[in-house]
Amino acid sequence: MNHGHGHGHGHAHGPAAPASKRVRTLLIWLLAPLAVATVAGMIVLYPWGKSLPSSAVQQGTPVEATIATAASGPCLQPGQVQVGAQPSPDDKPCLTVDLRMTDGPASGKTVRLTVPIEPSTPRFTAGDDVVLAYNGGNALDAESFQLVDFQRGTPLVVLAALFAAAVLVLGRWQGLAALVALGLSFVVIVLFVLPSILAGENPLVVAIAGAGAIMFVALYLTHGLSARTSVAVLGTLVSLALIGVLSAIFSAAAALTGLDDSTTTLIGSLGHGIDARGLLLAGVVIGALGVLDDVTITQTSAVWELRRANPSLGWRELYRSGLRIGRDHVGSAVNTLVMAYAGAALPVMLYSAISGVGLGALLGSEDIASEIIRTLAGSVGIVAAVPVTTVLAALIASREPVHHLMSTTDLAESHQ
Repeated sequence: MNHGHGHGHGHAHGPAAPASKRVRTLLIWLLAPLAVATVAGMIVLYPWGKSLPSSAVQQGTPVEATIATAASGPCLQPGQVQVGAQPSPDDKPCLTVDLRMTDGPASGKTVRLTVPIEPSTPRFTAGDDVVLAYNGGNALDAESFQLVDFQRGTPLVVLAALFAAAVLVLGRWQGLAALVALGLSFVVIVLFVLPSILAGENPLVVAIAGAGAIMFVALYLTHGLSARTSVAVLGTLVSLALIGVLSAIFSAAAALTGLDDSTTTLIGSLGHGIDARGLLLAGVVIGALGVLDDVTITQTSAVWELRRANPSLGWRELYRSGLRIGRDHVGSAVNTLVMAYAGAALPVMLYSAISGVGLGALLGSEDIASEIIRTLAGSVGIVAAVPVTTVLAALIASREPVHHLMSTTDLAESHQ
């Protein structure tokens, strides 16, 4: 399946025939140790019996409300009145909002808040459904609440429903399997990756174990338990290992700390340090997984179809032909990864562009250098996935007897 970007490929050509005993045995010998290592790693790394750390910074309890009225004016505390005709032009304006509480201890009540209007704060207006942080004080006291953000649940649910409907209409049963695999991938991230990292385990090791589990579940569930899927799993694992090694080497060589704004906020909330560079590397591994899935599945399917179309082809001919197909695909895959990271880093790049420093200093800054290493290491892994997966697929497909390459649909047609 494809995590992280929006283009896919139709790889199914009818139900695949079972692999021959020789190929099954070979793949089991190759994959079983990796599957066992993944499961063992998850068992060892999971924080059994440990409670997750709580935030050292009090965020408040989220409660919901609707803005009844909103008016901008001088920043006055409750009970204060403005003295003089006009406020000074240097005084920053504030937004006074009357909130109908729809949640929490003050549900059904009206609370008035005064919020400074800053360039970095959202623009709230009457009728907006908003989220407030409640600090546990007097529910009728405005100082017990802080206006935080908009409510976004409904549009997110609608968009998720449209996404699921599109996948089901186009993919049917395979689309349903892809959605289930996507859900299980999030389960692995939420129930294993996040708790293990928060418990103090090495983020890169946790990410490798989690990515391995996601890969096994997603690929086999979406594309079926077959020889070609197993080869794609092998190719993905090798490429992920290469990405992890390259990222570790060059992040250390570039003295990256991993201390961007979000990581700094996390450390402040935890109240203690965390392996920030390991967290950066973990993001590289998980971020590249979805694009790798697509590349490896495409290559294995291409090699199998070439062998089925011309059973006389040896592994060298299969490799050369498959590699020609891969070259067409790898460019778009790398561009997908680069654009995904560039889009995520756009605010950082804009801020760096107005900072007035030279291009060399700009590219060498922590935030930009992190994105460069993240992008280039992932791209090298994607490029390497093409020849690695293609040669594995060619070696294994060339050992399959011809009748094992035919799908059940092909066999039925041949007997008609």
